[in-house]
Amino acid sequence: MRILVVEDEGPIALVVQRGLQEAGFEVDVASNGAAAMEMAIENRYSLIILDLMLPVMDGWEVCKRLREMRRTEPILMLTARDSMDDRVRGLDLGADDYLCKPFGFPELQARVRALLRRERVHKSRVIKIADLEIDTASRRVTRAGNEISLTRREFALLEALATNEGRVLTRDIIQDEVWMNEESYSNTVDVHIGLLRRKLDSGYAVKLIQTVHGLGYMLKPVAAGGEV
Repeated sequence: MRILVVEDEGPIALVVQRGLQEAGFEVDVASNGAAAMEMAIENRYSLIILDLMLPVMDGWEVCKRLREMRRTEPILMLTARDSMDDRVRGLDLGADDYLCKPFGFPELQARVRALLRRERVHKSRVIKIADLEIDTASRRVTRAGNEISLTRREFALLEALATNEGRVLTRDIIQDEVWMNEESYSNTVDVHIGLLRRKLDSGYAVKLIQTVHGLGYMLKPVAAGGEV
């Protein structure tokens, strides 16, 4: 597997590159946003580790342009900025995960493995998360072997949440990019989340649909009473 590391601080880039190479990955390094775009266009990467504060073109713009090109490789953002506004902005632009500096390499490696594992699962026709199975071809959904009937809009919402397992989808993303309906009322998303919860989570100890207050919603298995 090949990973692109975009980091302008030489010592950090070297540590990340060597660590990932020792873990068995091929690693390319770009020191600015413009170089990263060129490399991402010329090559196919399994994952992009993207610093935000870059010369020439910042990480926000790199992420935005890649997603506009419909590039779907996971993006892990490295940032010293940990405000909620920054996290929301990154999620809206299409980042899959965040890691704040300073960080320990074991945590970085764990997040890389998780993103790559999630990507492998979601490339298959059937998405499996805990005891939930979604057949994207037949639009058939089951949990613990029990078939669940969904409307077209509910299925689109569930598929988007499952495809982005562990990543928060804001209400705007759901309205604009999942349903392609930016004119719907903002509480329409909340209503459909409630309907989906009743169909998917009612009666199960492990809850799948999580509310991330101030951000949006995500699909992540959490035992009842546990924290997201």
